[in-house]
Amino acid sequence: MRFEDEPVPGYPLPILPGHTSPGRLERVLRSGAFAVTAELDPPDSADPQDVYRRARVFDAYVDAINATDGSGANCHMSSLAVCALLTRVGYAPVMQISCRDKNRIAVQGDILGGAAMGVANMLCLTGDGVQAGDHPQAKPVFDLDCMSLLEIGRTMRDEHRFQSGRKLTFSPRVFFGAAANPFGLPVHWRAQRLAKKVAAGAQFIQTQYCYDLPRLKSFMQEVEDLGLLEQVFILVGVGPLRSAKTAEWMRTNVPGVHIPDAVIKRLAGAEKQALEGRQICIEMIQQVRQIRGVAGVHVMAYRQEDSVAEIVERSGVLEGRVPWYPGRDAEIQTLKETA
Repeated sequence: MRFEDEPVPGYPLPILPGHTSPGRLERVLRSGAFAVTAELDPPDSADPQDVYRRARVFDAYVDAINATDGSGANCHMSSLAVCALLTRVGYAPVMQISCRDKNRIAVQGDILGGAAMGVANMLCLTGDGVQAGDHPQAKPVFDLDCMSLLEIGRTMRDEHRFQSGRKLTFSPRVFFGAAANPFGLPVHWRAQRLAKKVAAGAQFIQTQYCYDLPRLKSFMQEVEDLGLLEQVFILVGVGPLRSAKTAEWMRTNVPGVHIPDAVIKRLAGAEKQALEGRQICIEMIQQVRQIRGVAGVHVMAYRQEDSVAEIVERSGVLEGRVPWYPGRDAEIQTLKETA
């Protein structure tokens, strides 16, 4: 079976040799194709159609859709609920799990629940502190951090047991990931921290926004020197900047985001700054595509989700490949019949 072949929603693909999940994202990455993932901004709503409308803008352009888990410590529809809706119609979600809001009992229950619904990809995060969000009076949990969460998830999958030692009757078949920031301080420690996440169980990595190509190249060389390129798939975070003012705000207020002065100067000098921001993102995708060890990109276009299709299309990184989406095969067949 080819990696792009798809089941009817609800009927999982078989797990191929060397894979830990039946998911499409793992199949794409292990096939050697350049993967594209994107981030869905969860709604402040209980209407499932709000989720589906937001997902449809990615159709034919991404291999998996991240469902954020209280990103920035702000309250939205939960990651688990968004994933439940997406898997109903066959999308490949990445369920983000933040340690900020749940203890190890709740987290292990969510891993089982997500896997039971067909979620094949889970991203383990420590999470932003509550003081950063819209409920600063909330009580943070942080029973675990991303490393211990990865270890627990791997134990559930590979050893078929809870952290307590109690046996599972059916283990979650999951492709586990983590986040990384090549641009955080101290920079010389970033590759070593990634190594610890890989040792804990991370199989894929999605990085913070990349606007500094030289620093990314140095980071990837350090990762290679540690012998990690054969152990983990790295998807570099990219995203369009709406304006120079937005870029200034992000590098001042968003932890871990590094935007060089040259990028802000280029935006400020553009007649149409949003268009220039998309062009910078396209160029960044094309350039990171050439770096050894980069397996894909993670496109974060906050409140610009409609621009993802244009950015991916113009970057050319899919090289004619059409990622699966609900109704793809029927549409392709119709096109063939009318050609």
